[in-house]
Amino acid sequence: MLLNLSHDLSKKQELISTHVGKPFDLEERKKLDGTSLTEIPVTAASIDLYNLMVLNESQVFCSIEMRPNGVIISFKANTDLYSLVIPFYKLKIYKGRAQEYSFYKDHYFIKVWAGEENPQTHRFIRKIKNYQADSAHPRIEDML
Repeated sequence: MLLNLSHDLSKKQELISTHVGKPFDLEERKKLDGTSLTEIPVTAASIDLYNLMVLNESQVFCSIEMRPNGVIISFKANTDLYSLVIPFYKLKIYKGRAQEYSFYKDHYFIKVWAGEENPQTHRFIRKIKNYQADSAHPRIEDML
């Protein structure tokens, strides 16, 4: 779900918390060695997101926040802050090119650049994938 967080934030915070959970507390953030990453360059996006991002005159950056049940990808469009809220059960992460990751949810997607000079971006996305796998429901094959 794509939300404009610039107005009426309190009601939208409750909606976000129901979909991806409340933010991790300080102890869990320290245990996970961080739950967010900022200033990630965006290389491509679905048409809905692109139409918002094109309002910026400079390169678009996003931030990714990990929550107990999903992730929140936030970016600025002109003066407004937008967030793409993705529960883990709808999140698909692909590594297309060597330094690019794609996040998919239904008809939305966003591609981010994780260059060689940013190993923390690669580690963080790997952490999201591992956390998603650990929190997934068991499959039938796992029970046999």
